[in-house]
Amino acid sequence: MKKLVILCICLASTLIVKAQTQDKKWNIGLHGGIVQYHGDLGHDFYKTDNTMYGFGGLSISRYLGRYLDANVSFSRGELGYNNGETANFKSDFSAASVNLRINFIGPEYFVRPYAFGGIGVILFDNQLNFHKEKIDSALPTAGGGINFRLTPVLSLNLQESFMFTNNDARDGAVAGADDDFLFHSVGLTFNFGNSKDSDNDGVSDSRDNCPDTPAGVSVDKHGCPLDKDADGIADYLDTCPDVAGLKMLNGCPDRDNDGVSDGTDRCPDIAGSVALKGCPDADNDGVADLDDKCPNTKSGTRVDVTGCPMDNDKDGVLNDDDRCPDTAGPASLKGCPDTDGDGVPDIDDRCPNTKGNIANKGCPEITKEDIKKITYIGSKIFFENNSDKLKVASLDQLDELAKILNRYEGAYLIIEGHTDSNGSDEFNKTLSQKRTESVRAYLISKGIAESRLTGLGLGESKPIATNKTSLGRAKNRRVELKTTY
Repeated sequence: MKKLVILCICLASTLIVKAQTQDKKWNIGLHGGIVQYHGDLGHDFYKTDNTMYGFGGLSISRYLGRYLDANVSFSRGELGYNNGETANFKSDFSAASVNLRINFIGPEYFVRPYAFGGIGVILFDNQLNFHKEKIDSALPTAGGGINFRLTPVLSLNLQESFMFTNNDARDGAVAGADDDFLFHSVGLTFNFGNSKDSDNDGVSDSRDNCPDTPAGVSVDKHGCPLDKDADGIADYLDTCPDVAGLKMLNGCPDRDNDGVSDGTDRCPDIAGSVALKGCPDADNDGVADLDDKCPNTKSGTRVDVTGCPMDNDKDGVLNDDDRCPDTAGPASLKGCPDTDGDGVPDIDDRCPNTKGNIANKGCPEITKEDIKKITYIGSKIFFENNSDKLKVASLDQLDELAKILNRYEGAYLIIEGHTDSNGSDEFNKTLSQKRTESVRAYLISKGIAESRLTGLGLGESKPIATNKTSLGRAKNRRVELKTTY
């Protein structure tokens, strides 16, 4: 009954660890099974017709590498030999061993065969009193087995362990070889330890080929972002995750290699420009051939949305040649209108509502009579002595001048002021300038546009008579009025 209880307990564990990994480096388990004898009394290995003795125990293991583990095991039970014919023996024992295990394949496999070797000791007696004569060395311990992974942390183990002792007297006979023992064991083990997962993707750092994956991104078993179309661009960065494409286009394909992905390319099978969404433009007018109603437009010509030369005002003059593209006009005037029909386009006509001539920029010619009047008026403009103040007698003349200028709205008036040589040049020039400004200010007050009036103080620089006589100096003190367009 005692043996049966021990055997049942042992079925819950095993001698060594199963599939320890870099993530879970520690393993603990219970082991159990039966022990068979080989010595002077007989050979019991792999026989089933003799009395069997059971054992149970504990193991602790540590992962050293992909194919290598270290193990410390402790066992307690009975061993002996009894075939019902010759002498027999039985003894309680306690055993301990330190082993290195070599796995033939990596920890990712569900079934892993292995071999191991190490050193151990066996204590014989019914009591655990450690006298030297009761302890045998086991040099070496060796064996092999196979592990079956049941869950990521739980494994089933089957193992054969040989313990070759240095003593020949445990069986009560000293006639030849030392006493050796074979342990047949079965059991379950549990792997434990904390695995590190820096990017929280469910794959530990030791197995993660992409340890910096952004949070929330789906990954494969190697910890790398999924790439369904295998184009080298992770799905979370791939605009076209189901179709292999180019990195420069965020994973989308480009059949015509024009730099525009097929999904947005209006002409996916003909190379074009990015600006025209992948379509060509034969005449380089900025309108894709697909939409161009005038595909052979001369290079550089401005075109409308249909690709045809622009003619905003529909006057038959294209915008590129039309000086007035938004107002209809004749081709002879480059598309500009001429309201008064004088041959000067309104854009250049200073008198657009009054018929004039080209020489006067579209304004009518000033009559000879009015020119004479303007010249006469200039000779009748007088100032107080050494002053720019207009004399009262001059005001009527300037009123008449204002009337004439109002009849010729496009004409400009140049007011020149002159002096005699009395006084310094600087004084005379300043005085003459001030006098022209007085005339200009008066005409502005009568409604003449400021932009039409220019005053030039010339001082004594342009005499029309000698300054040596009083008559000559009087002639030199004058105002001259000149019209222009």
